[in-house]
Amino acid sequence: MTSFISHTTVDATDAYALSEWWRQLLDYVDDPEDPNEPGHEECMIMSRDGRHRVLFIEVPEPKSGKNRIHFDLRPTEGTRDEEIERVIGLGAKPTADLRQPDGGGWMVFQDPEGNEFCVLRGEDELKRTR
Repeated sequence: MTSFISHTTVDATDAYALSEWWRQLLDYVDDPEDPNEPGHEECMIMSRDGRHRVLFIEVPEPKSGKNRIHFDLRPTEGTRDEEIERVIGLGAKPTADLRQPDGGGWMVFQDPEGNEFCVLRGEDELKRTR
């Protein structure tokens, strides 16, 4: 017997606002059976095929310290650097630029509530370097 990950849960100050930000960033959708609304304390978003889900839950305490878990994002189209420009345009805050001269590496960001995530190179970029 084994288990599988049903969804990833993210603590939030404003579950709706943070779920909307990530929904736009990932091009995810609301659960059609339970669409998110302002004021909801639990907001689920999912990939368009429904295979990956992220649940944002409001908690009373603010974020303190570094995340113990974070998302590593890989662009589905275009390059890592194009995706970096897009996420900055959506309001992500750059915190560490770990890109390397040879094209490797990644960049670390914070979402609107300070949760860290990374942007990696895209699949096409990886194929060209193999």
